[in-house]
Amino acid sequence: MYPGLNPETVHHYKDRHHAGKVLAEHLAHLAAPHDAVVLAMPNGGVAVGFEVATALRLPLDVFIARRRRMTDVQLGPVTRFERAELIRREREYRGMRPPVPVTGRIVILVDEGLATSESMEAAVKAVRALRPSRVVVAAPVGAPDACRQLLGIADEVVCPLTPRRFGAVGAWYDDFRQTTDVEVRRLLDHVDAPLSWSA
Repeated sequence: MYPGLNPETVHHYKDRHHAGKVLAEHLAHLAAPHDAVVLAMPNGGVAVGFEVATALRLPLDVFIARRRRMTDVQLGPVTRFERAELIRREREYRGMRPPVPVTGRIVILVDEGLATSESMEAAVKAVRALRPSRVVVAAPVGAPDACRQLLGIADEVVCPLTPRRFGAVGAWYDDFRQTTDVEVRRLLDHVDAPLSWSA
């Protein structure tokens, strides 16, 4: 279940790191020694995931799942572009580090916000193929409809802020500057065994 706050108490997060610390409080029941791993959606989700992983003493990975609806005519060139982009981002974020197995583990999928459920649904489905014991979707803020939709495919959805008048994810952050690839790599370099998954 996702714990939505009363609209009158909704506030802005200072930045993604502040949001991650708040989110971690709502995920405390999954802290180590639970056999769990935090998979963060790039790029903005990595800063949030970094704080969650640090607070819960869990490993942090970056999960790259690029999924778009497309016609048969578009499929060929788009597939080639997507594959090239996956390879580029894998090298940028992971380097030579091997991926960590998630089979049988609790996977906490973290993003900076959930305006819609589409991207996270694709990520959950991709993670399910790796046979984790549970999949938990977590975001600091989300549209109520998106959170309800994700409840149908995830084992648990944790979202501290679910304002009725959602607007855009960035509206709930005071500082929502774009997270660069360099920042993502720096955050991953600051955790033990920083790793990456793609699907």
